Amino acid sequence: MTSAPSGPLHVSPATVRDWARVRAWAADEGWNPGLSDAPAFFAQDPAGFFLGRIDGEPVSAISVVNYSDRYAFLGFYLVRPDLRGHGHGLATWRTALAHAGDRTVGLDGVPAQQDNYRRSGFAPAYRTARYVGEVPGPPAPAAGVVPADRVDRAALAAYDSACHPADRPRFLDSWLTTPGHRALVRLVDGRPAGYGVVRPAQDEARVGPLFADTPADAAVLLDALAAEARAFGSDRIAVDMPEANPAAARLAEERGMEPTFETARMYTGPLRPVAQERIFGVTSLELG
Repeated sequence: MTSAPSGPLHVSPATVRDWARVRAWAADEGWNPGLSDAPAFFAQDPAGFFLGRIDGEPVSAISVVNYSDRYAFLGFYLVRPDLRGHGHGLATWRTALAHAGDRTVGLDGVPAQQDNYRRSGFAPAYRTARYVGEVPGPPAPAAGVVPADRVDRAALAAYDSACHPADRPRFLDSWLTTPGHRALVRLVDGRPAGYGVVRPAQDEARVGPLFADTPADAAVLLDALAAEARAFGSDRIAVDMPEANPAAARLAEERGMEPTFETARMYTGPLRPVAQERIFGVTSLELG
């Protein structure tokens, strides 16, 4: 690493190209970021990504992505390790959080930071555990599971919206079609009964989201996604599962997956209702 810059901090919007640096920081923290996530992240709200720079050198980062006029999500809150403890993170936080205006803001906070988030007005809603393991999968897509591009996009967007605090069609269009992402849909009587996406990541392949009507639908999807992960060279997967749906943890444990770390989903205010019983894996700890 180069010598630490020493001038004043300037916080400004970041570009997709800038975010390659932030992804590397996230990997160094053990967050296991997806290798090709940035285009989908920026598709939802290209103005929601910020870098703090000193002498032009990136030293801090955060995203505050606006999904609707009532909901935003905060993630990627990072400061370069050699420059922590100087107030750069808080300055970056304050500048970026203004982007959300009066929206309810969500985040996934690691245990060490949860008290700080409480002091900033965030209240815990539930815990999320990352389950990691090798899951046996069928050699070919299971019956009733098809690629997402064979399903009406409006129907899939409606299913996604029932599981998320805001509609996110721009994000979804990009997330389902990003090169390297494998998106599968579970069909029952011709309609979506769940869908999931698996993508290459720094370490284990990441599954997210994993939304399904029932534990049986989720199991079929998870096994099919594990098989897709093997197709791009990964024999292990990671899924961030909310404790608000106890069936999610049972699904992982039945496949020998183990929890590795946890976060708390926290919000600053009210949300529209979501079908929590359908959420077996959140989309991303970085974007909710």
